[in-house]
Amino acid sequence: MSKADKRNKFLAVFERIREELIDHMKSEKMPEDAVTWFNENLVYNVPGGKLNRGISVVDTVAILLNRPLTDDEYFKAALLGWCIELLQAFFLVSDDMMDGSISRRGQPCWYRVHDVKGLGKVHNVAINDSFMLEGAIYHLLKAHFRQESYYVDLLELFQDVTYKTEMGQLVDLITAPEDNIDIRKYNLDKHTFIVRYKTAFYSFYLSVALAMRMCGVPDVYELNGKTIEPYKEADQILIPMGEFFQVQDDYLDYHGTEEEIGKIGTDIIDGKCSWCVCTALTYGTEAQKQFLYENYGKKGADQAVREQAVKDMYNDEQGLNIPRRYEEYQKKAVAEINAMIDRVPEPGAHEVVKGDRLRRDAFRAFLSKITDRKA
Repeated sequence: MSKADKRNKFLAVFERIREELIDHMKSEKMPEDAVTWFNENLVYNVPGGKLNRGISVVDTVAILLNRPLTDDEYFKAALLGWCIELLQAFFLVSDDMMDGSISRRGQPCWYRVHDVKGLGKVHNVAINDSFMLEGAIYHLLKAHFRQESYYVDLLELFQDVTYKTEMGQLVDLITAPEDNIDIRKYNLDKHTFIVRYKTAFYSFYLSVALAMRMCGVPDVYELNGKTIEPYKEADQILIPMGEFFQVQDDYLDYHGTEEEIGKIGTDIIDGKCSWCVCTALTYGTEAQKQFLYENYGKKGADQAVREQAVKDMYNDEQGLNIPRRYEEYQKKAVAEINAMIDRVPEPGAHEVVKGDRLRRDAFRAFLSKITDRKA
């Protein structure tokens, strides 16, 4: 199946889920204007983007079971995937308000939409709209998984990962407040904490852990005389993978072209706690650090000049040389992740595959999606 066909099949499940959520609103006797508003909230905020998080649940279930999925298995895996996309939408709608962002996925941020089907502007209603996107997750889980033995495991996964993501968001917000940027607070350890908690748990670990629960992978099992804790194994691989993904994102923001990454990078002007600036502050001379204090995240009439000056310092092959440091980081990170994957104990080729054991290909599939990406 082509990438486009896979995406379209996944999107078809969203339509089914959207109709189900709207029918539920109507059954609650919600006024027609509120139903229309909620429908627009779903359509505007949920199905955009690459959908990698959601589709990865389906891919992982198929890898664990090692066979094509039945229609019911596909729907359940895709529904769990869409629950992650709902979680992502909840985070993004609220995050855009906190950051005062202008656009998202090529359209105005939801809170900046001036008119919703003739019902007025969104503005602060977006706060409640984000809550409703999160609430939809638990409605869908109850409707489709309450009878399953792993239902509570699904609830705990979503609740734990949501809380961890919010912890990462808190550290990010107070480390780099929009109105009072002080890059002296930035360092690689803090960057690692933020990206692991704010991104890696919900963008990497959650997809695989949900698939594992659906396939019946237990908390502990014996294999070849060894005690395996598969969720710990998954955590140890996927969280560093998520960190690697975010470092890529940070690097592409500064080094990628608009044609390559589909947007204009703004981390330098916005004063973001990026891997690039944390690396520069770690390895730079006192003079280079002072230059960053004076130019990084400084908005105004000359912000483009300051931004280019920071980029020039990053690019200096005789100085910081951020591209070379990134290449070294990338090679080391990919090698370490591959080594961890190779150490994952898995059933032999002669054993019957039931889907309830961890498989290395689940991690390799995820890594292949992000290695050498340009956007």
